[in-house]
Amino acid sequence: MKLDNDTLKQMLRTMLRIRGFETNAKRLYQENWDMGNFMGALHSYEGQEAVATGACACLRDDDYVFSTHRGHGHFIAKGGTVHEMMAELLGKEAGCSRGRGGSMHMFKPEKGLMGGNGIVGGGIPLALGPAFAAKYRGTDQVTVTFFGDGASSQGVFHESMNMAALWDLPVVYVCENNCYAVNTRACDGVCVASVGDRAAAYGCPGATVEGNDPLPVHEAVLKAVEHARAGHGPSLVEAKTYRMAPHCMVIRETRDEAELQAWAEKDPIVLFEARLQSEGVMSAEEVKRIEAEVDAELADAVREAIEAPYPDPALMAEDLWVG
Repeated sequence: MKLDNDTLKQMLRTMLRIRGFETNAKRLYQENWDMGNFMGALHSYEGQEAVATGACACLRDDDYVFSTHRGHGHFIAKGGTVHEMMAELLGKEAGCSRGRGGSMHMFKPEKGLMGGNGIVGGGIPLALGPAFAAKYRGTDQVTVTFFGDGASSQGVFHESMNMAALWDLPVVYVCENNCYAVNTRACDGVCVASVGDRAAAYGCPGATVEGNDPLPVHEAVLKAVEHARAGHGPSLVEAKTYRMAPHCMVIRETRDEAELQAWAEKDPIVLFEARLQSEGVMSAEEVKRIEAEVDAELADAVREAIEAPYPDPALMAEDLWVG
């Protein structure tokens, strides 16, 4: 399916939003975390922008997405704003989770965003819920659950995919293989070269694609989404990519400098900008204009988040459920 120019330009804008958000979030973290003004850990999505962008462009607002501990990109790509995300990072009432969730627990149900999870692979079994509900109600909604290469070796991944296949549930499993589970190389923790091959164990379609380009990601996920909407059950898509930043802000970098530099030359945003220009979709001037617009949007989001009020302590227990 050939995408029109407006969609391609929007994809670039989404990728730039994600990168700009992470750049600003890291700066704020470095400035404020030791003063208690930052909510929780920070796991940057830099380098993986093409995966969330390509995958979420296949979805409707009423489709569901379950994110991960590294979920800022999913939130933006599925329609969340950088303003409500930035406010959430700083623990403000204007945040998408009213300042109660922080980086790993961002929700926006009206956009189908069902939040991240601090547990590795924690969103995978949760995705079965709305998928079962969609089948039970007879809607054609689809659920996408993102996870990393490390989570693909968790028992819950295999249990959940087996159940989805047994019941033909409309789930799309998207593995973001960024080469490392914290500091453990994927090849040291996964017994197959491609996580996508694991779909065969459950009789499901599986694919492995280039994760630093949103277009092959979009093509593979769209095929999986259409398969699910038609009632044919789950699929597994592995996108091979690389995280450009350390695992989080408090664990030191252990990767080789030559490896980091080699992957920096495969920066998905640089490559996509070059592709759009070479194919005549955008001029260099239009690219710079969009970059400037996104920069201004992020600067505004940071200013608003800093100025926004904190939640009222008297309302701390609101939205809590005690069984």
